[in-house]
Amino acid sequence: MKKSSSIRTGRHCVFKLHVHLVFVTKYRKKVFTDEILKELEVIFKDVCKNFETELVEMNGETEHIHLLLNYPPKVSISKLVNSLKGVSSRLIRKQHPELKKSYWKGGLWSPSYFASSCGGAPLSIIKQYIQEQTRPL
Repeated sequence: MKKSSSIRTGRHCVFKLHVHLVFVTKYRKKVFTDEILKELEVIFKDVCKNFETELVEMNGETEHIHLLLNYPPKVSISKLVNSLKGVSSRLIRKQHPELKKSYWKGGLWSPSYFASSCGGAPLSIIKQYIQEQTRPL
């Protein structure tokens, strides 16, 4: 699979897929520091490599993070999210034992997440483009 800054190609497809993800800490506990966010970014980049996915942008606050990912069509968003959350939770809790006082039962993330497709033309423009196709009689 060839990567470029905008359009990527696979064996049988050409694609440009982006998703915006938001993960919230369990109980909305304010546990993230700048150091932890930097460590999370490294972890997320590593997980993304395994899914042939690119971490385009990442940032966060004390109780949630935002990710912008460029991913291939063969990747299931739910599987990617499960891996990102599972690996990061395990490694961050291992690297920061002080989090045990906030998460005595384990698990860093709330089980829910936000996902939104993004990028490209607005839906109204795409809808208009499809409507204007020359339909055979």
